[in-house]
Amino acid sequence: RRNNFCFRETELPRSVNCTTDLDAALNFSDRYIMAIPTQFVREVCEKVASRGEREGHILNLAKGIEISTGDLLHRVYAECCPFLKYSALSGPSHAEEVLVGRPTTVALASTDEDEAKGWQEIVSGNNFRVYTGTDVIGLEVGGATKNIYAVAAGIAKALDLGDNAMAALASRGLAEIMRFGAKLGASPLTLSGLAGVGDLIVTCTSMHSRNRRAGILIGQGKDPQAAMKEVGAVVEGYYAAKSAYELGKAKGIDMPITDAAYKVLYEGADVREAVQALLSRQRKSESEDAGWQ
Repeated sequence: RRNNFCFRETELPRSVNCTTDLDAALNFSDRYIMAIPTQFVREVCEKVASRGEREGHILNLAKGIEISTGDLLHRVYAECCPFLKYSALSGPSHAEEVLVGRPTTVALASTDEDEAKGWQEIVSGNNFRVYTGTDVIGLEVGGATKNIYAVAAGIAKALDLGDNAMAALASRGLAEIMRFGAKLGASPLTLSGLAGVGDLIVTCTSMHSRNRRAGILIGQGKDPQAAMKEVGAVVEGYYAAKSAYELGKAKGIDMPITDAAYKVLYEGADVREAVQALLSRQRKSESEDAGWQ
């Protein structure tokens, strides 16, 4: 009843049934909350589908883009488990704080408004406030891309670039998220809310952020693979940087911070040279480089 990988001091309540038997879990209810690292979602969905099509409701907690396809997760679920009604939850919600009851507010989206409200009733609590919406794409774009800028924020912290640079990184990162979201069909209102700005702020500033911690280690000179191993948990920003970089290039989206992160993480670029390259870009007005176009 303990997770020895993390939170090992916490025991799950006796009211929670634990099992490693997928069939037993699927037969227990027709509502499934899926907390699986992004790059393993398809594998688990295929196992669920192999048990036979059954109507049900799924709430996805993963934040990321599938590397092999460039797909957001609602598309993966639609392809593998079309018989399940899909919702996703995102926002500034580090598990370390949720676990001890600190106030947390998140966003939950489904294309079916009633479906979102159904999950809202189930997962809301005294210290866990849930807002609903129908913009699944916007919610997933915000949750996936913010991890890239958290890695970059960690690198900036390690290089002691200062608070001015950190604020610039977050705000220009948001502009990239907005441009990326616009191409994929997201609403700017979603990305200016909990699933966008909110999640971006917390993951760029909190030491609970695995992505930020990995960035700090990389900024200190560690190889990205060694940094992720030391963090000891999935660093989604590493994978999101590759997915967003490739998708951005394919769709012609200007994403200079993402490009720099990709070069550092996958091509071995020097972090200080990457920062200088960003600062040396062609000068332009902020309005012409606005996030929403």
